Amino acid sequence: MQNVYTVGQVNSYIKNMFSQDFLLQSLFVKGEVSNCKYHSSGHIYFTLKDGKGTISCVMFAGNRSGLAFRLTEGMQVIVQGTVDVYERDGKYQLYAKNITRDGAGALYEKYEQLKKELEERGMFAAEYKKAIPPYIRTLGVVTAPTGAAVRDIINIATRRNPYVQIILYPAIVQGDGAAESIIRGIHALEKQKVDVIIVGRGGGSIEDLWCFNEESVAEAVFDCGIPVISAVGHETDTTIIDYVSDLRAPTPSAAAELAVYDVKAFMERLSGQKTVLNRTLERKLTYCRLQLKNQEARLKMNSPISRIREKKMWLLHTEEQLMALMNGRTGESRHQLALYIEQLKGLSPLDKLNQGFSYVEDAEGRCVNDVERVHTGDELKIYVKNGSLYASVTGKE
Repeated sequence: MQNVYTVGQVNSYIKNMFSQDFLLQSLFVKGEVSNCKYHSSGHIYFTLKDGKGTISCVMFAGNRSGLAFRLTEGMQVIVQGTVDVYERDGKYQLYAKNITRDGAGALYEKYEQLKKELEERGMFAAEYKKAIPPYIRTLGVVTAPTGAAVRDIINIATRRNPYVQIILYPAIVQGDGAAESIIRGIHALEKQKVDVIIVGRGGGSIEDLWCFNEESVAEAVFDCGIPVISAVGHETDTTIIDYVSDLRAPTPSAAAELAVYDVKAFMERLSGQKTVLNRTLERKLTYCRLQLKNQEARLKMNSPISRIREKKMWLLHTEEQLMALMNGRTGESRHQLALYIEQLKGLSPLDKLNQGFSYVEDAEGRCVNDVERVHTGDELKIYVKNGSLYASVTGKE
């Protein structure tokens, strides 16, 4: 009877065969990158192909730290890794441990070796990084006198600050003599005491950018007494001077933005702040004027002249009230006096005399109001309206 195996058993058997194959445990495979995907987990999935076939590849996130560039479609690379079976899918694939560009493997090895040596010497340490001045007057640039890089730097720098002075050192940035030319440029600009130096060029292959990986160039950047911004290639290109420089810019354009303060934007902000300040001052001035008017009014109210005038008015008013009161009282008193006079008149003996009555006194001037007080023969004085009469009592009843 024939043996029957499960799918898992077959895949496991094949995986075991792959793991026992010495060649498949470490090999270099070259080809063209296609279907490249950077996963959110950090893994890179891609296909390596040539004119005769394809092979699936994966580089796990843990191995990406050694990748000095970004994989793109159509890139020719050499992948070092292990061929193994992914049991779940029954599919074999190349597990990449290191990737270099095809034709530049030796340069990458040299690059990694120099990078390691310079790092051990402390040339990448943050403590040696010089701060980029926030406001510069003079910008030094070491790059080719023609090309997109120098145009981008000049355009962006002058747009951000029309007053910045740009000193260009026209250097060779590729091929024979490039490293020496770059070093001379750094030294020349350092002597001119510019505020910041940008060293860079546009993108290219590792061979094109190799002068920026030279140890002598790295040492010139490290020893420079002026802050240096590296701006070599595109964002995915990384050279030795990017680690040594005081600041790394992903592109020449970005380097100009990092080096030159945006004066135009600052002036716009300043203009806005000036407007706000003017409005604030106007409101404050209006308030102060109002307060001044209030204080002036208070001073006028409390001034001696105003108070004297006020007191005079009060005295006049009081005088008028007193005069009115006195006149009223006087009139009332006169009226009462007239009444009293009339009453007195009514009670006066003279008034009685005018009515026909008389007043009688005895010889001693006493009023005779009782017949018993008079005797026959007494002399009496009788007062009438218009005079007096003397009489002698001859009898009484």
